[in-house]
Amino acid sequence: MELVLSMMLAIFQLPVQAQGKERPVKHPTLYRMIQVDRLSIFYREAGPKDAPTILLLHGLPSSSRMFEPLFARLSDRYHMVAPDYPGFGHSDWPDPKKFVYTFDHIAETMNHFTESLGLSRYTLYMQDYGGPVGFRVALAHPERIEALIVQDAVAHNEGLGANWKTRRAFWTDRAANESALRTNLLSLQTTRTRHVGSDPNVERYDPDLWTDEFAFLNQPGQVEIQSDLFYDYRTYVENYPRWQAWMHEKQPRLLVI
Repeated sequence: MELVLSMMLAIFQLPVQAQGKERPVKHPTLYRMIQVDRLSIFYREAGPKDAPTILLLHGLPSSSRMFEPLFARLSDRYHMVAPDYPGFGHSDWPDPKKFVYTFDHIAETMNHFTESLGLSRYTLYMQDYGGPVGFRVALAHPERIEALIVQDAVAHNEGLGANWKTRRAFWTDRAANESALRTNLLSLQTTRTRHVGSDPNVERYDPDLWTDEFAFLNQPGQVEIQSDLFYDYRTYVENYPRWQAWMHEKQPRLLVI
């Protein structure tokens, strides 16, 4: 319950934090690299290692950077660990011709990442793409899961809005719909909408968030990486019944944000 209340407090106070004074951080965030499956995986880590661990899995097209405000608020009570996936942030971006960009593959790398750090028990925070990665991580090793925190990572068809029409068409015929998908998924407007949504109070949002992410999406090779990975997103949707059955059977402690 303390974890749930702490996370709710941190999430709902983020807009205020940007304008007010931050409290002192006793455990500063460390920025680290580790070799996993012959890849350099970047991760942020903060907090006492003997405290309860929160493993934070980021979304598209973000990186572990998105969790910096939570690190500042929670690292005095929790051991916070947030990796960048292969192809994201400061982790290696292997060529799609040499690395298969699927959620199965990324989840496998993330499981190996947790094993390399010796993380045997943790609360799993899944944001957006953290869903298709995190559910695979959880099902591979359910004994490691203390609780789940889900933010914008749907596991039911009703959660997919009208903009998914173009994305579903891409899954049906990739060649015919790839150009439209790239506009729909990877444009500056879409990148901005991921942060602002329909909130009329746009002045609360730092535009660096989406301009930095859009610049990331325009790095060499990123369009191909993100197209491959989103094409595989269909397997996450196809497996909704599997994720739902697991949650129904295991009844993990769950916070949906």
